[in-house]
Amino acid sequence: MTTDNQVRARVKAVLGGTTSDGATSEHPTIPGGPTRSDNALQVLTLAQRTAEEHIAAANRHAEKIRTDAKANADQSARDAQVHAHNVRCEAEKVLTEARATAEQAARDARIRADEAQRKADQILAEANAQAGTIVGDAQGHSEQLRSQAQQRYEDSVGSLLAKRESLQVQIESLEHFDREYRRRLTTFMQGQLRALWADQPQVGTELNPEPAEPGGPERHDGQRHTEQG
Repeated sequence: MTTDNQVRARVKAVLGGTTSDGATSEHPTIPGGPTRSDNALQVLTLAQRTAEEHIAAANRHAEKIRTDAKANADQSARDAQVHAHNVRCEAEKVLTEARATAEQAARDARIRADEAQRKADQILAEANAQAGTIVGDAQGHSEQLRSQAQQRYEDSVGSLLAKRESLQVQIESLEHFDREYRRRLTTFMQGQLRALWADQPQVGTELNPEPAEPGGPERHDGQRHTEQG
C-alpha cells in the first residue's frame, strides 16, 4: 500500500522531472518539453491513482474489518449460544434437583406426618385402654368396698340383733327370776308370820284366829319384810 510519503515523493519527482528514486523520469525534461499543464496532468493522474490505491486499500481494510467483525460476531454469537445453552442446562439441572428435593421433602413430610399420626393414634388407644382398665379396676374396687360395707353392716346388724335377742333372753330370765324370788320370799315371809302368830297368841283372841283378809296386816308385814329384805 502506497503511503503519503511515497505520494509526496512522486509528486515532487514529477514536478522536478525525476522519479521518486532520484533517477530521471521516463520523459526527461528538455528545453521546450512538457509544460506545466502536462505536469499538472501527471500530478492529477498520480493523485487519482493514489486515491484509487487508497480507496482499494481502505476497501480491503474495511473488508478485513468487516470479516473480522463478522467472525468475532459469529464467534461471540456461538459463544453466547454455548453459554446460554450451558446456563439453560445448568438451570434445568438446578431446577430438576430443586424439584426432586422438594418432592423428597414432601414425601418425607408426609411420612413423618403419617408416623406422627400413627403414634398419636397408638398413644390415644393406649390411654383409652389404660383409662378403661383404671375405670374397671375402680368399679371393681368400689363394688368390693360396697360389698364389704354391706357385709359389715349386715354383720353389725346381725350381731346387734343377736345381742338384742340375748339381752331379751337375759331380761326375761331376770324377770322370771325376780318373780320366782318374790314368790318364794312372800311364801317364806308368810310362813314366818304364821309361826310368829302361833308362838305369841294375843289375849282375848281365839285359839284358831280367822285368816287375815287379803291386804290385811299379814300382807302389810310381808311387804315390810320384803322392803327390808
